[in-house]
Amino acid sequence: MGRIIAIDHGTKRVGLAVTDPGQIIATALATVAAPEAIDFLRAYVARENVDLFIVGLPKRLDNTPTDNTAPALRFAGDLQRAFPAIPVELRDERFTSLLARRAIIEAGAKKKQRRDKAAIDRVSAAIILQSYLERARNTSTLNP
Repeated sequence: MGRIIAIDHGTKRVGLAVTDPGQIIATALATVAAPEAIDFLRAYVARENVDLFIVGLPKRLDNTPTDNTAPALRFAGDLQRAFPAIPVELRDERFTSLLARRAIIEAGAKKKQRRDKAAIDRVSAAIILQSYLERARNTSTLNP
């Protein structure tokens, strides 16, 4: 079984999270500059077996696109072209930045650490991935 990588795509930075090989635990991996994301993932996939990419899809509360929706969709297309053998799924990412900030605060981070946007991006990706894993587990227990 390979890893799953979740991506919180932004126009400046991309937060990445990854599962363990058993696809049980989501862990923040890295934050990279947006133009370097595909190259970073190429290097990662060369070292590790990856089964799936999950790209966070920004939406408004009323389910309409945001200014960041189109760039995230373009990135998902670029990812699929760069890794044609690895599926790419889109996942709703509403509230992940807010949840990431709360998680960082609850972890006892100092004020300077709480303002670290790169950390928020990594944690957001981990939240997207953990949400995917939980939903996959719940679906598989409902449909054995």
